[in-house]
Amino acid sequence: MEGASLRVLVAGATGTIGQATVRALLRQGHQVVCILRPESTQSLADWAQRLDGAQLRQADVSSLQSLQHDAVCGEQFDAVVSCMASRSGVPADAWAIDHHAQSLLLQAAQAGGVKQFVLLSAICVQKPLLAFQHAKLAFERELMASALQWSIVRPTAFFKSLSGQIQRVRQGKPFLVFGDGTLTACKPISDDDLGDYLAGCLRDPARQNRVLPIGGPGPAITPLQQGQLLFDAVGKPALYKQVPVALLDVIVAVLSVLGRVVPALAAKAELARIGRYYATESMLVWDAAAGRYDADATPSAGTQTLAQHYAAVLRGDAQVTLGDHAVFGKDGGRYRD
Repeated sequence: MEGASLRVLVAGATGTIGQATVRALLRQGHQVVCILRPESTQSLADWAQRLDGAQLRQADVSSLQSLQHDAVCGEQFDAVVSCMASRSGVPADAWAIDHHAQSLLLQAAQAGGVKQFVLLSAICVQKPLLAFQHAKLAFERELMASALQWSIVRPTAFFKSLSGQIQRVRQGKPFLVFGDGTLTACKPISDDDLGDYLAGCLRDPARQNRVLPIGGPGPAITPLQQGQLLFDAVGKPALYKQVPVALLDVIVAVLSVLGRVVPALAAKAELARIGRYYATESMLVWDAAAGRYDADATPSAGTQTLAQHYAAVLRGDAQVTLGDHAVFGKDGGRYRD
């Protein structure tokens, strides 16, 4: 099948990574059909422009019947690529999307005779402490146990996740770091480089039936080094503000207690736990035997660097749409997409 055009069904195509993956699949000559959720805030015409070259179909990812009738439509597909992910990471959302919807998509793929499934997962599932990590792992196990040829891609931090403090630094405010700014490290990867990597799983036997941790080019960098890259891009002297991890511990503890009475605060407690996790855990391959993260064991791919991304955003050549659950609020950075 090398070099042949494949018919590919893509779920999660409206996210930043999903859009980049669709573009990569089209560049590689594949025929792409994208599943859009009916509740999408953008019109089909808007998505048709963003996903130019792909066919769009609306389907309810929480319904096997809808996936079969509205997405697969009884047609033949060679592969499914799923970039679906829960928006918040709170338990109900995580199990609904990261596990249940993925599981239904797998069932629809199997029933439709699909032979290959490429999954966008996350490198943080190596040390699962959070609901969304357990949900992702549960589906990973289902996929590996299936008869399909599979690829599970676990990327490190995304550029978008490390862009939340651009405006702060631009305005002369300090770059916020937890502890001394060297508690964690990552190998950030761009949307387009990750999209190319995901699309490449369809034709590369070395990426099939494997769990694939992947980062961007260059050495691993700490938050302190990320800040320096941003100061260099803005042309301002480095100015940092250290935030104690203990502050997050207090927030988690208080919200956890209050969450027993007020359900909405229980969700906020989980978001605080997510923030603490990313403030203290590196997004690199975990060496369980040595009990440490291993930058050298974390593979790299692509050509785009975080420094280039910062420069492009500052020039106005690239835009960043931040999520609602940044570690530092709207001015902060986070790892989840």
